[in-house]
Amino acid sequence: MKIGCPKEIKPQEFRVGITPNATLEAVNRGHTVLIETGAGVGAGFEDSDYEATGATILGSAKDVFAQAEMIVKVKEPQAVERKMLREGQVLFAYLHLAPDPAQTKDLMESGATCIAYETVTDRTGGLPLLAPMSEVAGRLAPQVGAWTLQKANGGRGVLMGGVPGVRPANVAIIGGGVVGTAAARVAVGMGANVTVLDQSLSRMSYLDDVFMGRLTTQYSDAGALADLLPRMDMVIGAVLIPGAAAPRLVTRADLAQMQPGAVLVDVAIDQGGCFETSRATTHHDPIYEVDGIMHYCVANMPGAVARTSTIALGNATMPFMLALADKGWKKACAEDTHLLAGLNIHAGQLTYAAVGKALGLDFISPVDALK
Repeated sequence: MKIGCPKEIKPQEFRVGITPNATLEAVNRGHTVLIETGAGVGAGFEDSDYEATGATILGSAKDVFAQAEMIVKVKEPQAVERKMLREGQVLFAYLHLAPDPAQTKDLMESGATCIAYETVTDRTGGLPLLAPMSEVAGRLAPQVGAWTLQKANGGRGVLMGGVPGVRPANVAIIGGGVVGTAAARVAVGMGANVTVLDQSLSRMSYLDDVFMGRLTTQYSDAGALADLLPRMDMVIGAVLIPGAAAPRLVTRADLAQMQPGAVLVDVAIDQGGCFETSRATTHHDPIYEVDGIMHYCVANMPGAVARTSTIALGNATMPFMLALADKGWKKACAEDTHLLAGLNIHAGQLTYAAVGKALGLDFISPVDALK
């Protein structure tokens, strides 16, 4: 199979969809790997690194899309890239379709087969291709929140760990999954006073055991949030409903209960955000203020640490990419129900229920797409 990897063009996105190591594995299996020139530079990989593993370097994304049978990316294809997709081509990338009707429409019209990293599952019910980036975003969240808390950036001027005689920052993390756990680890390490809210009693028990009393767990409901928000210096939104739009858990009216200069970090922004006042921002212009509350809502947080993120993502996606290349998408998905769960669009039809329900569109079962 001809596997293509264009350079990412989303603002301040420095990751790359295929690493040189993944290229070598694909080439050793008899596949052709086409890399757009400069695609890996942001993650520290030169064209020569890819050429050394057998890749072919092409001069433009147009060339890559024209020649490749499968396109492997990191972020969802931008409008200009969606126009280059064609019928029968396979797209393997993060898509986050639920809050993005324009992208969904374009991908359906392209006729391509689109497999989303974020909905591929595993035997334990986890999301193995989302998990590494969730881990990165979670670890970054307290760091970027601490930066936003600085007075010069509009925040309250509170130090995460405090100093002797001065209390540390109060941090609430909504969601105790991969993102929330990673965020808690860093926030606790920075010395903050951390509360994690979740609705899974078993998950809260797990967090209580792992952190050995260094944080507080609390059942997540409207009453708990109403009690916590006035006392929080930072709130990290870490909720996820696989493939679906994130629930809005903090309303604009709730902001009036918070202290001026408090910070909201919305890690769920890729799925539409879990705060009513969230809107996607970029690394170039990451924060904004609403009703005195600072918001950090960068939609590709892991792109800030592109090398770490690229290698972590490449390790996770490589086996699935190779299966798709070795067997073709239909056989690979038929033999692996977890990969089939990643099928979001095929031949003009939506194949993921949560996206269809979020956007009010008709959908079919991914199993039906195999017929």
